[in-house]
This record gives sequence, structure tokens and C-alpha cells, in this order.
Amino acid sequence: MQDIRGFPARLGALLLPGALLMALPQSAAATAQVKPDATVAGLERLTHRRVFFGHQSVGGNILDGVRGLPNAPGSKTPAIVEVKDANATIAPGTLAHALVGQNEQPETKLAHFEQLLDGGVAKQVDVALVKFCYIDFTASTDAKTLFEKYRATLAGLKSRHPGVTFVHVTAPLTTVQRGAKAWFNELRGRAVFGVGENVSREAFNALMRRTYGGKEPLFDLAALESSRPDGTRETYEVNGRAYPAMVPAYSDDGAHLNAQGQARVASALVTFLAALPESPAAAKAGP
Repeated sequence: MQDIRGFPARLGALLLPGALLMALPQSAAATAQVKPDATVAGLERLTHRRVFFGHQSVGGNILDGVRGLPNAPGSKTPAIVEVKDANATIAPGTLAHALVGQNEQPETKLAHFEQLLDGGVAKQVDVALVKFCYIDFTASTDAKTLFEKYRATLAGLKSRHPGVTFVHVTAPLTTVQRGAKAWFNELRGRAVFGVGENVSREAFNALMRRTYGGKEPLFDLAALESSRPDGTRETYEVNGRAYPAMVPAYSDDGAHLNAQGQARVASALVTFLAALPESPAAAKAGP
């Protein structure tokens, strides 16, 4: 665990009172070993569902991971199809996706996701999820305000589209700069890559877990990224508090998922989506 000594105490203002960020979440999905049989079964089950995923670059990494997942000879896999507009036709067995909004402007991602679903996509799908990107968070991001915008947007969508199962996704993390370069940046009063940004991401993710954990479907991407296959965590300290960071082995640039990270997250996501209860609309429509 790296201790970022002397990091500005003002970051404490980003955290909600009572948010126990020192007690890092232990996600069953994050700590479980990848089970190839479960992944193959999950891919097969998703061929009977229609999923819509709003994302940007890390979402693209995850979809690349889904494309590369092993499947049994002769077994079916979902089609991965990009949606260009709200009038797209989404057939059963499709993992539809769209690049939503603009990076560094997370509110635009919510607005675009909402626009697509309200414009007709919601009538075509059983499951929908939108994911922020690591770049949407800076050390000064107001996590509470952003979460309230997210919560209100998803609550409205759920009310207007009761036949869709909405999945919540925690914000992805980055690695934290370490070694001589990090020390030199600290010495010169410069930001250390990943430190403040991951604090903001964890503040947002803590609100996601507190609000939806155990109540609504929550895919804990951040927990997956910060957990090694053996369940140990990648963490660092700021002013005596422990925060999660991305396991360096999962990324080649400290932010995007490499082949190992893609396979890990993709397998977990497919298994997660396949395990969701069938929506009332899908059950009524039949196979």
C-alpha cells in the first residue's frame, strides 16, 4: 500500500460524512475466480436477451473482451452491434451499444443515454446500463452532485420504462503513479497521477454502493479493477485513509484495460448480465 504523504487534506471535503471509504468493498464478482463454464453458459443465455450499453473508451475495452471470450464449439454468442440512433432495431441475442455523450462531461452521457432510451431504444431492449469513464472525474469533481444527477436520471428512466431492467455500474479507476516520478512530483507540488482522481471516483462509487447495493442490480467495475485474482486489493493511502486503485497488471497505460483486464471484466459482466432475472417484457414475449 502506497502512502501519499502530504497530499492536500482538502480532498476530505469531497467525501460524504460517514462514508467509510477505509472499509473497501469486497465484491463477490471482484474476488471470484473466472469460471470458463459459467462464462460459456452466460454467453449462451445472452443470446435470448437484448442488452443496451452506453459507454466510451473503457466500455469499448470491455466489449473487446466479450468478443474474445472462449465459447464451446457450436455454442451461440450474442451479436455485438453499435446503435447509431434511437430508431435502431435490436433483435434478441444482441448486445447493443453506443458511444454516449462527451468525455469529461459526464452529464452529457446521461442526457444522451436518456435520449436514446426515450426515443425508442427502451422498447427494443430488456436490460440497459450506462457507464461513466475514468476521465469524467478529476480531483475536484463534486461526486455528490454528479451522483444526484445520475440517480434522478435513472429514476426517471425506470419510471417511464418499467419493462427494462436497469443495471448500475461503478466508475472505473486508474493506476496510481509510484516510485521516483511520483516522489519528484510531490516534491515540486505537482499532482501525482491517479491519486486525487481515484478519491473522487471512490466517493461516487461509495454512493452507488450505498444506494443500490443489495437493492438493484449493481455491477462493481471498480472493485473488479482493484482486485487481483487471489482477492487481494490494490490500494494507496491519503491522509490515513485507504483508497482503491487499478491493479497495474490490468492496464498498459494506467487507465484503459489491456487483454488481461478485458478478459477479467468481460467474463464477470457476461456472467452478471446472464444471471439477472428475466424482465416482465421478455417473459411475455417469449423466446
